[in-house]
Amino acid sequence: MNGMETPATPLLEFDGLHVTLPVRGEHRTVVHRVDLTVPTGTAVGLVGESGSGKSLTARSVLRLLPPGARVSGDVRFEGASIAAMDQGALRTLRSHEVAMVFQDPRAHINPLRTIGDFLTEGLITTRGERRVVAAAKATDLLREVGIADATRRLRQRPAELSGGLLQRVMIAAALITEPRLLLADEPTTALDVTTQAEVMAIIDEARVQRGLAMLFITHDLALASAVCDSIAVMYAGSVVEQLPASRLHEGSCHPYTRALLASRPDPGAGARALRAIDGRPLSAFEAGPGCAFAPRCPAAQDVCSTELPLPEPTGDGRTACHFPRLAHDGAPGTDRRVPHV
Repeated sequence: MNGMETPATPLLEFDGLHVTLPVRGEHRTVVHRVDLTVPTGTAVGLVGESGSGKSLTARSVLRLLPPGARVSGDVRFEGASIAAMDQGALRTLRSHEVAMVFQDPRAHINPLRTIGDFLTEGLITTRGERRVVAAAKATDLLREVGIADATRRLRQRPAELSGGLLQRVMIAAALITEPRLLLADEPTTALDVTTQAEVMAIIDEARVQRGLAMLFITHDLALASAVCDSIAVMYAGSVVEQLPASRLHEGSCHPYTRALLASRPDPGAGARALRAIDGRPLSAFEAGPGCAFAPRCPAAQDVCSTELPLPEPTGDGRTACHFPRLAHDGAPGTDRRVPHV
């Protein structure tokens, strides 16, 4: 023994995840490469523009990808390959270990059944709990997530509830199975600003109280940095950077991350004009053999268009960029904080 501790196995680990989907007779890449870890009890924010592959990455954890999807690389839960799980192990993963809060609750709750049926079905069918016990748990959870008159709400159907209340029901449904990992796929997108804040506060408080790990999918850097321990930035189907949330502004090294930060409004910066990122975002299937961000990157060089950069340690994070220090320190003639975009 050399006295060194063996690193703990991450609760969730993406190892070179690659996903293709059939489109008009051919398979197109929708996720190029995801290397990402979610340690036990921590919250990781997966941030990126629409179409970057965030939701497909999250759904791969539960093998909820569209028909015909081809997956390579691996996704592991506590060291066990999810792709290699048989149906029994997969059912256990879905019913006991991992729960998901979807973006649109109306698309994931049966409109013909009551809220009580939706919340208790899993406990009754997969765990054999008596209906009265399951209903009591559902009632307690509805109260916990801020739904008043919980007993009456159990008898109602989805059409009788507002979008904010339905999203609280989705959170209760995720928590009722007592999972260890929560997948939150843009859970506040369809809500007004005030309700967004309330829903995120409910999720964050429940996660902390229960010691849950969370993969939080969002396009909002500020929100992710407020509720997560670390941030992973995704572009055109690949994770390009992961670093602690507390180091997002000072420690980010990828040109895309820096450009996103520079394009956000800053209330303390006076009347400064916002910086737009030149060009347009690429879908994963449009990306060439090199770095997908190269056509929009002011620091790009020839190698960026021909060779895909792999994630490498940069300070206290990891960055998939051929010239991460140039992006961080600033190239000649550009702003020292971020390349001019």
